[in-house]
Amino acid sequence: MVQFGMADFRLTPHIDNLEVANSFAVTNCFCSQFSRGVYAIFGFYDKKSVNTITSFCETLHVSFITPSFPAEGMNQFVLQMRPDIKGPLVSLVEYYKWEKFAYLYDSDRGLSTLQVILDTAAEKKWVVTAINVGNLKDERKDEAYRSLFQDLEIRKERRIILDCEQDKVRDIMEQVITIGRHVKGYHYIIANLGFVDGDLSKIQYGGANVSGFQIVDFDDPVVAKFDQRWEALEEKEYPGADIRIRYTSALTYDAVHVMTEAFRFLHKQRIDMSRRGNSGDCLANPAVPWAQGVEIERALKQVRVDGLTGNIQFDQYGKRINYSVTVMELKNSGPVKIGYWNEVDKMVVTKSDLYPNDTMGMENKTVIVSTILEAPYVMLKKNSELFQDNDRYEGYCVDLAAEIAKHCGIRYQLRIVGDGKYGARDAETKIWNGMVGELVYGKADIAVAPLTITLVREEVIDFSKPFMSLGISIMIKKPQKSKPGVFSFLDPLAYEIWMCIVFAYIGVSVVLFLVSRFSPYEWTLEEPEDGAMPLTTESTNEFGIFNSLWFSLGAFMRQGCDISPRSLSGRIVGGVWWFFTLIIISSYTANLAAFLTVERMVSPIESAEDLAKQSEICYGTLDSGSTKEFFRRSKIALFDKMWQYMKSAEPSVFVKKTSEGVLRVRKSKGKYAYLLESTMNEYIEQRKPCDTMKVGGNLDSKGYGIATPKGSPLRNAVNLAVLKLNEQGLLDKLKNKWWYDKGECGSGGGESKEKTSALSLSNVAGVFYILVGGLGLAMMVALVEFCYKSRAEAKKMKVAANTLSSPQHTGNYTHTLSSPQHAPNFNVLSPSHQPNYATYKEGYNVYGIESVKI
Repeated sequence: MVQFGMADFRLTPHIDNLEVANSFAVTNCFCSQFSRGVYAIFGFYDKKSVNTITSFCETLHVSFITPSFPAEGMNQFVLQMRPDIKGPLVSLVEYYKWEKFAYLYDSDRGLSTLQVILDTAAEKKWVVTAINVGNLKDERKDEAYRSLFQDLEIRKERRIILDCEQDKVRDIMEQVITIGRHVKGYHYIIANLGFVDGDLSKIQYGGANVSGFQIVDFDDPVVAKFDQRWEALEEKEYPGADIRIRYTSALTYDAVHVMTEAFRFLHKQRIDMSRRGNSGDCLANPAVPWAQGVEIERALKQVRVDGLTGNIQFDQYGKRINYSVTVMELKNSGPVKIGYWNEVDKMVVTKSDLYPNDTMGMENKTVIVSTILEAPYVMLKKNSELFQDNDRYEGYCVDLAAEIAKHCGIRYQLRIVGDGKYGARDAETKIWNGMVGELVYGKADIAVAPLTITLVREEVIDFSKPFMSLGISIMIKKPQKSKPGVFSFLDPLAYEIWMCIVFAYIGVSVVLFLVSRFSPYEWTLEEPEDGAMPLTTESTNEFGIFNSLWFSLGAFMRQGCDISPRSLSGRIVGGVWWFFTLIIISSYTANLAAFLTVERMVSPIESAEDLAKQSEICYGTLDSGSTKEFFRRSKIALFDKMWQYMKSAEPSVFVKKTSEGVLRVRKSKGKYAYLLESTMNEYIEQRKPCDTMKVGGNLDSKGYGIATPKGSPLRNAVNLAVLKLNEQGLLDKLKNKWWYDKGECGSGGGESKEKTSALSLSNVAGVFYILVGGLGLAMMVALVEFCYKSRAEAKKMKVAANTLSSPQHTGNYTHTLSSPQHAPNFNVLSPSHQPNYATYKEGYNVYGIESVKI
């Protein structure tokens, strides 16, 4: 039990905890307190229980002191510790000259303030959009708040009054920050008396104007003295003593102070306040009011003291009068007093800064340029410790910042972002990190870095025109080059073409053989030498099957042959075959050099589709970057499938820095692919050890921009500077300087340029193998022919010897014939010469000649 006492009396509280929205619980608690003989009741109420409490107080003459919102109507026994905010709110709207705004109210606080706003709007022709945010379900309130502010944005409602308690204001402001409605161009008025009680740090640097009211003046000596005592309390015994007292707690303290002064006055007046009879039964029928209740009520209303909430004075209806409210605005430095309001003077402005977050002029100011260490954009020089400030850095963005500063006429200082991130919004805290966070929260004036222009970032900061265009690309480890194979000379034509050529060769040979057999012009008589008579009258045909094959082979090899077709049909076959071989050999020769000299790399993947449909190669992106955000928000089936894989992969495929992702690609032996901006991919491909490569095309199209806070006066100047640098060609010059002029891998991105002027033995080894194989085959065939013919000749000689040994074949003879027309001499050879003639004739017949000359 806590006791509050003076020298001559003591106040003893009886505390009950209950849910003020439950009228039944409020009734039981009120009756319980009344039956204990309490002299006054202190507590809170809401719109559901306020009528119950006021009814009991009126009936039983028990004073109820409350810091809750002022109740409507005339309630004699209710003392309102909280001043009415209607007057200050209307005056502030008039001061800002608002004519169109949205009014978000909590119906649990009553509708009296809303009614005054609507009445004033009708009188002054304001356009007010009133929205009740008090009946939203807790589980869906965040989504409802976001949807509400998106609808207000469509209506161009950027001036908003929040008539809610601090807990609901906090929830609303979190969603305002989430959707980027806390930036310049928006103005919020928080319609409660505890402007500094809420956490304003998240919205402080956003650029939006935020105004409100403060009932507790911490510069007041009374409050300062209490604050010292408050801070000296032990937090374990007095929870909340570690923070400044809130305005509801200050109202509670003042309420106890008022009761103390009232009972001190009654004690001095020696007024009898004893409880008699059945006055302790609140449900008695008929009800018996407490006789001394009126005296206590009067004493309470007569109290005039200076409390934590300023001058405390009540009218005959228990409402605060003659009070003063401080008017506050939120600046980059924190909450600042701009004036005050009271019932006599109304709105009094002590500072005329109407728009507190207008950025100061850049004259005589060093602009803070936020950037990030990322090669080749910003890098530390090798001997950076010998330099100071901006001279310690080099790179594309360093040169770009210098050029922009020259065009804008400003002084600047490069500052590396503390957390090493580009900028993303935390899903839980809704706070921006990285360079975007530094701009949003006023820690930097401009960001010159490879910062991707995205929708979510554009909602909270401004971007210049893109100074570089790019897209998301795939980086993999460069596969080993495959050297030409032994039979790479066959590669210029596909396997199917080689098979077709073989069949065409055989087919042409057969057709040539057939047409030569059918055509009479291919058959000829043998002409004897020196006018001698022919040994035979048989016709001969040079195109046997073997000669046909030999003719076709010779034509294909471009070597010709000692025989050629005589008939028209045969020449047609030969002509079309020559045309066929001309085209085939020309095509083959044209491609042969490339296949013999170029060492090709066989890449395991060629596109995002290849990545998505396989599971052997892992792939990921930079954490807290636009690339990750692209996949997370994409509605394309392919990219959504890739995102589902990346966010569920174990171990995580996301990396904190680009250098970490590149190192992972290099050490993964081809089992990890890194998704990053194409410009960075191209740069790394030009860096030693030259073992990465870009595959496929870009997955999207976007640009890098220079970022400034919303409404920054630097925006237009920076925009014009970027456009001018682009038109002058300086942006392309800077890219060539830092990407290719300083490249370490040559123009092709490899260790050296590919040599195509000389062939090694491995390039043409297959030709030599075929040559050696053909020579060996020829020797083997010759040996087989020799053995076969030798055996056949031996058999024939043996048969001839047996024939000559018979009696009828012994001796030599010559028979001579004569004729008047011609008298050739036929010398019949001896039997010993006949076998040789047969042997030669038979041997030539193998190649298709029916009659030969001897």
